[in-house]
Amino acid sequence: MAVSDDTRAPDLKSAQDALQAGNFSGGLARAEHILKRDPGDAEALYLAAVACRYLQHHDTAHEYLARLHSVSPEYGRAWQENGHLARAEGDADTAIAAYARACRFNPVLEASWRAQADLLAASGRTAEADAARAQADRIAAMPVELVAVSNHLHEGRLLRAEEICRHYLRGHPRDIEGMRLLAEIGSRFGVLEDAEFLLESAVAFAPDNIQLRLDYIQVLRKRQKFTRAREEAEALYRRDPDNPLFQSHLAIESMQTGDYNRAFGLFDAVLEKLPSDPATLTSRGHALKTTGREEDAVSSYRAAAAARPDHGDAWYALANLKTYRFTDSEIATMREQAERPDIAFMDRVHLSFALGKALEDRGEYAGSFRHYDQGNALKRKQTRYDADRMTEELKAQAQWCTPELFERHAGMGHDAPDPIFILGLPRAGSTLLEQILASHSQVDGTLELPNILALAHKLRGRRAGQSLYPQVLHDLGAEQLTAMGRDYIENTRIHRRGAPFFIDKMPNNFRHIGLIHLILPNAKIIDARRAPLDCCFSGFKQLFAEGQEFTYGLTEVGRYYADYVDLMLHWDNVLPGKVLRVQHEDVLDDLEGQVRRMLDFLGLPFEQACLDFHRTERAVRTASSQQVRQPLNRSGVGAWIPYDEWLGPLRDALASSWAGMDKAIDGEGLIG
Repeated sequence: MAVSDDTRAPDLKSAQDALQAGNFSGGLARAEHILKRDPGDAEALYLAAVACRYLQHHDTAHEYLARLHSVSPEYGRAWQENGHLARAEGDADTAIAAYARACRFNPVLEASWRAQADLLAASGRTAEADAARAQADRIAAMPVELVAVSNHLHEGRLLRAEEICRHYLRGHPRDIEGMRLLAEIGSRFGVLEDAEFLLESAVAFAPDNIQLRLDYIQVLRKRQKFTRAREEAEALYRRDPDNPLFQSHLAIESMQTGDYNRAFGLFDAVLEKLPSDPATLTSRGHALKTTGREEDAVSSYRAAAAARPDHGDAWYALANLKTYRFTDSEIATMREQAERPDIAFMDRVHLSFALGKALEDRGEYAGSFRHYDQGNALKRKQTRYDADRMTEELKAQAQWCTPELFERHAGMGHDAPDPIFILGLPRAGSTLLEQILASHSQVDGTLELPNILALAHKLRGRRAGQSLYPQVLHDLGAEQLTAMGRDYIENTRIHRRGAPFFIDKMPNNFRHIGLIHLILPNAKIIDARRAPLDCCFSGFKQLFAEGQEFTYGLTEVGRYYADYVDLMLHWDNVLPGKVLRVQHEDVLDDLEGQVRRMLDFLGLPFEQACLDFHRTERAVRTASSQQVRQPLNRSGVGAWIPYDEWLGPLRDALASSWAGMDKAIDGEGLIG
């Protein structure tokens, strides 16, 4: 049972005060008092470990640290305490490794850098010692406020970090590190526009600051400003064309802009210097997968996993091919790595999902579900998704996007007919529909574009906790709506290849169909729909690169599906005929009939290439990239059935959230 903040905070302070006063027994007793009520309290576990080290109860200290690593594997101060404990026990090598890990998770731990410097110097590793000492000196010279911001940031206390950072910047508005840290906080909150502005300004003040430029490239990529990101990466590369870091960044940005030949050349250049670098091997594998070179992608991913067996990203990349089958030895290696208490958080998440897929392919469904459930639980804890808040957001769309709104704004917006929005839930068949339509000579496939979501976020306003959207739609005039539609067309042009129509397949755009209609009244919208249990369970099994937090729990994804169908019914009522619903199972049963139906809706002539979609050569970046390069099959239909005994929470969520299930899905039933 978690301890309430009202009682926890004074108890923690009492334990901290006792340790600072040298009363280690008293500090330990107070920490243990908290742990009796909440055995997973990370700060109490940390204080208990510190107290035990000072009391020379080393075995007990190790036990507390093992528990702490299990609860919070990337807690830098916990690894620093491992270093202190190993040093107290005379184990210099273990101490050095622990201090290095502490600095990886929290790079402003001055004590860890200085301890490394001393131990490295004593072992004759002079160059490494000098580098560690330089880092310690850099931190010592930082303003104490920014050290505090960094500590809060790397320990997950983002609101406190933002509060201190903003206060500091009011007095030091041009402090480069302060601007960079506030941008990182904004990026973690998803406020990417502000993060971009801060970093653009900081780079103007300090154009030679490499870390600033790297952070700026990352934010530009997150905003899918791929051309600008590549320009910044090119500028870094020109400074030192032989620098592997600069080569790697330019390779990634070249890949994002579709220049795969350049990307492969740069990845190869990095691997000439660092032949076993797991990150580069994995990134190269992603590029190979995207371009349809599956066998080469497999080789690159396997090389990454061999180079660093705990590199969960590589193992999950193999699983995410959907067509790869793991060997006995690979499964044994993954299990061995997953059992390590010191593995990094995301490595553990990746391994959980990879093992889930590996065991599913072997028909070991109980073990498979256990690993899927573990991976989802970890992600759910990290994201803190709130299903009630999402329900209210979707209800607000129905409340404010009324027939009167659309009647009053009729004839407004930008008249471009170019966009085709394919939306719905992830894992509902949208990539298949995109591949079919992008095989047509008049249609470009693009990406899951963030532009509509970014516009909706901007319309919310800047006051925390008070969103102006969607009610603000009633206040927008003709010029504003036209400008928003025109901006969308211009800002997405980079992703097009010259065809008159293009696809935006961001699934979450279903939340904003009212906004889309107001700014782009001639846009076409297709709702990719899949039977609820197949769709929801497929989402539960998928680890997404970012977003889609609602999938990391059976109850959560069930509620979201029900809320989605309710909102789509609303759009059907207020904008009749605006949305074409395409059921995934109907596409499997009658491909040509559904293709002709979609093309008729879009006003396009039939082309045979749409039926031969699996032969179309184009980059596909979603989880279904390998599946859409194969002829249609029904392998995904009913994939939930072997897991049925564990899907009670999903069934309950679908049933309780949505009593009218059968009617809302046209009679296909709960398990269709």
